[in-house]
Amino acid sequence: MPRLLQSLTIGIITFGMVGTGTAFAGVDSGITWLGHASFRLERKHTVVYLDPWQIAGEPHDADVVLITHPHFDHLSSSDIGRVAKGGTVLVGPPDCLKGLTGTLHPVKPGDHLQLDGVSVDVVPAYNTTTAYHPKANGWVGYIVDLGGPRIYHAGDTDVIPEMSSFKVDVALLPVGGTYTMTADQAAMAASILDPKLAIPMHYGSVVGSAADAQRFKESCGSIPVTILPRRSR
Repeated sequence: MPRLLQSLTIGIITFGMVGTGTAFAGVDSGITWLGHASFRLERKHTVVYLDPWQIAGEPHDADVVLITHPHFDHLSSSDIGRVAKGGTVLVGPPDCLKGLTGTLHPVKPGDHLQLDGVSVDVVPAYNTTTAYHPKANGWVGYIVDLGGPRIYHAGDTDVIPEMSSFKVDVALLPVGGTYTMTADQAAMAASILDPKLAIPMHYGSVVGSAADAQRFKESCGSIPVTILPRRSR
């Protein structure tokens, strides 16, 4: 097995067909869950990481790294170092890029980036009833398009009004509660977003459990949900 695949022994979903009778028109786009809120996206040899944390091995294959906010389980300079290579573009709110080196793109909600092979819409992510992630901080989620499905990584957020305007095919939604949405609230977000596929995240490490992911799946009604297996730490 190639070293990269050995170092990423985790849950992977490849899109051609999603659910029953739902197709992405021949699109073949891979989403890999690295645990917690960390994902690897790949399409046509372009690789994007979102909030890399506790990465296994040193793949050094990232074309783009997207950081949602500066909390330790989302911004890890050591893990960015494990996935970055020469020319990797690092994207995040300004307070996430302090101390990082390389090609840096500070962003705020409402921004749009067109990078090589990657289109990124920057969207807000914040709490509405707690102070863990204030809206005023300008922290973010991302809608990523690598030429296939539009993949929404919600970041650490509650259900927010802006979700009604997001156009997404795949929704990666936090379900662990406390700092983000609960499973039931995430199901409400899924009903607003109406994606072709929803994937739970932000559970099993800092907060939340597999039971939250299962409750999310059971609460999503007709929206297809895939619970990706997590890699061992």
